[in-house]
Amino acid sequence: MSAPLLRVEDLWVRFAKPTGGEVEAVRGLSFEVGRERVGIVGESGSGKSMTGRAILRLIRPPGRMTAAAMRFQDTDLLAASERQMRRIRGRRIAMVLQDPKFSLNPVMTVGRQIAEAYSIHTGEGRGAAEAKTLEMLEAVQIREPERVAGLYPHEVSGGMGQRIMIAMMLAPGPELLIADEPTSALDVTVQMRVLRIMDRLVQDRGMGLIFISHDLNLVASFCDRILIMYAGRIVETCRAGELANARHPYTRGLLSALPRLDEGQQRLSAMTRDPAWKEAPSVPAFL
Repeated sequence: MSAPLLRVEDLWVRFAKPTGGEVEAVRGLSFEVGRERVGIVGESGSGKSMTGRAILRLIRPPGRMTAAAMRFQDTDLLAASERQMRRIRGRRIAMVLQDPKFSLNPVMTVGRQIAEAYSIHTGEGRGAAEAKTLEMLEAVQIREPERVAGLYPHEVSGGMGQRIMIAMMLAPGPELLIADEPTSALDVTVQMRVLRIMDRLVQDRGMGLIFISHDLNLVASFCDRILIMYAGRIVETCRAGELANARHPYTRGLLSALPRLDEGQQRLSAMTRDPAWKEAPSVPAFL
């Protein structure tokens, strides 16, 4: 087994409450990511997005992130200065956020935004950046890339905007991509198209992928490994193809709440949560 791209040990994310005390959004996570597709699933509020942001040290006050160790290849992310982290973000680790309406700059054309991301991280000039922009738009299967490059974010559809975000994040050639609900705002056909594009680009480039989602079926069909989160902790980890055999009651409850076309169901089951789940230690998810 080759060395992992990312290793995280005992990651915590806490937020101070105005009334005193702290809310623990991520609690003691330990996991590794190699050149593979790792899915992180769980309900809203389980700490999935906070985990992705913490890896890039994007937790800002009143939030506070701590970890025993957090290494990306030969780089200690905890010891890196903010200047060093700015060079890592985008260039070596990129993050695709949920909704392009809030992620793209509304007053810049999409082509200029992709070119700027590429130039900042690679130092290439304007000509090379413009050529890379068209190359990446073609890579995410956008027709008429020259025309689309001149459009503003409000002039493109949700599916096209998400593909533009993926093109911008992949243009500098990162080694790890964190995709936070990248298809949540898309209809099913566009969703599958975007996933196929991401899958092809990740495999062609030999990258690692952290795919954050609440959709268990989607992650099971797309990823290699799955980490299931509840109340800020990993309660179970398994190979994607073995998700149907998951044992933890929380995972079983999530699976039982999914509607099935092959079985007649009058009512979907409602999960009964055990307080002990919240206090159990996080399951380590190492390669």
